[in-house]
Amino acid sequence: MGDPKKAIIKLSGPMIAAMLLMSTYNIVNAIWVAGLGSDALAAVGFVTPLFMILMGLSNGLGAGVASLISRRIGANDKAGADNAAVHGLLFVVILSAVFTVPLMLLTGPIVTLFGAGETAGLATQYGQIVFLGMVLLLFTNIAYAILRAEGDAKRAMYVMGASSILNIILDPVLIYGAGMGIAGAAWGMIVSLLMTSSVLLFWFFVRRDTYVTIAWREFSYDKKTVRDILGVGLPASVEFFLMSILAIFINGLLVATAGTDAVAVYTAGWRVVFFAIIPMVAISTAVISVAGAAFGARKFEKIRTTHTFSVTFGIAIALVVSALTYIFARQIAVIFTYSADSAHLAPDIAAFLAIMCLFYPFIPPGVMSGSIFQATGRGVSSLIMTVFRNLVFIAVFAYLFGIVLGFGEHGVWWGIVAGDILGGTVAFIWARYYISRLIATG
Repeated sequence: MGDPKKAIIKLSGPMIAAMLLMSTYNIVNAIWVAGLGSDALAAVGFVTPLFMILMGLSNGLGAGVASLISRRIGANDKAGADNAAVHGLLFVVILSAVFTVPLMLLTGPIVTLFGAGETAGLATQYGQIVFLGMVLLLFTNIAYAILRAEGDAKRAMYVMGASSILNIILDPVLIYGAGMGIAGAAWGMIVSLLMTSSVLLFWFFVRRDTYVTIAWREFSYDKKTVRDILGVGLPASVEFFLMSILAIFINGLLVATAGTDAVAVYTAGWRVVFFAIIPMVAISTAVISVAGAAFGARKFEKIRTTHTFSVTFGIAIALVVSALTYIFARQIAVIFTYSADSAHLAPDIAAFLAIMCLFYPFIPPGVMSGSIFQATGRGVSSLIMTVFRNLVFIAVFAYLFGIVLGFGEHGVWWGIVAGDILGGTVAFIWARYYISRLIATG
């Protein structure tokens, strides 16, 4: 393999562009939903933890598939890479068959349990449609992972970007033009996923011009392949499940301290936070492919180079984004509060953004370190880091500042910041120690 720095830039550039477009959709979606009032925005917030579990399954499996394929490509095992891709698609079929109907049936009771209250009806309406598209979400994430693992990030960028643009166009048409309300936001996502899936299926099964070949007739069930995918995929999926548990916990703290409006503030503000950290997340997806190939080729020094460069690159971007978020927090808040029913949320959304941006520079050390562990097949280590970050650091500090010390809604926000800073620092130290041991013993 070549220079890890150039590889990261080559892979992360298209992914940053694609993921920024996807995150732009998330923000635009929240803007249009905000026009329906604060109850609709809060309803989306109560569905978010369930959606994060679904995203966890798809992203976790994607990480497992990408890690294994990149390692096999690095070891010049194309047949093994092809077989791993087919195994990944079989997971899509199995998980969709098992979870789609139960999630749709249980959406109402679950959001009620989460404290949705008067917004439960809207949350149920939105959530059931979203979960109907589970197979599409799982498939697209696995397909993106295959393309990234073989170094074809540009093609993933094109289809992800097109999907996001279509979604942005469909939202106002369905929500307001067709009078579908909050259901229109969910159907917009389903239609865009259908388009994306159609293009990906054409590339893999009709044009067949990808490096990795998906051929069912040559598929051979392999327990080791399953173990290798799940060895990274399950811990990564559990990481998202833990993030979902944290979101439920945070929502509960916010309801207890400031009511459902606080959940609406958190829902809108967190979409901006996610948009801001997209470049760092995109770089981390490139790290999995680059470090995985280096690990497969047993070039451990290049893993250290990959880690150092990705963290430095990410921090530089984070500092700029953090400054911009702080400076324009009030202006950003206005776009979520243009309707009479949501205007009262503007000051709190601005305050939320001004506080959250303080932890941005600590995200790269954490996410890049997690990607190093995933790339080398040590998914459990990445999971342990997430447990400490979410359930120990963030949850404890949010409860301490928000409830015990009585700082309320703002205390919860400061707890999130403190937990993220500590979690990123611990993850970085652990990853450096692991890389040093790899080099010493390799």
